[in-house]
Amino acid sequence: MRATGSPTTTPDAAWAGVRDRLRARGLRWTPQRRTLIEVLSQTDGHVTGAELVERCREIDPGTIPSTVYRTLDVLEELGLLSHSHAADGREEFHVLPAAVHGHLHCIGCHTTWEIEADEAAGLVESMEQRRGFAVDVTHLSIAGRCTDCTASLETAASKKAGDAWAS
Repeated sequence: MRATGSPTTTPDAAWAGVRDRLRARGLRWTPQRRTLIEVLSQTDGHVTGAELVERCREIDPGTIPSTVYRTLDVLEELGLLSHSHAADGREEFHVLPAAVHGHLHCIGCHTTWEIEADEAAGLVESMEQRRGFAVDVTHLSIAGRCTDCTASLETAASKKAGDAWAS
């Protein structure tokens, strides 16, 4: 596991040499790519590809999704973002990730939390030892119920059981 991005790199510095880095990968510096870089440089945290296309189209209505996604693939190779999949399966991009992390997703309230690599270490070790499986924490998304939703569910079940006894 490795972190992509650096907590000591400022966002402006991270995006400063992108044009030359994209050109080095054989991509032209087009108005659409410039727009995408502008949108990404103003984005913090997680965003879907569809949201990025929409934001780019607000600036340049001629934005083509295939250009956005092709550029996102290269930007991930350059370490400027990483992609993962949410509990509902949609692809998300994390802009300038400072550390490797996965996600916990509550199926009750739909809140999502980041789980750092050290928190997932026990699960990762278990999968490696018992199954010989190397877990990519950046693609780890665990669905379940948070404390509040579990408590609400248990309260509702207790109330229902109490109502059944009263009848």
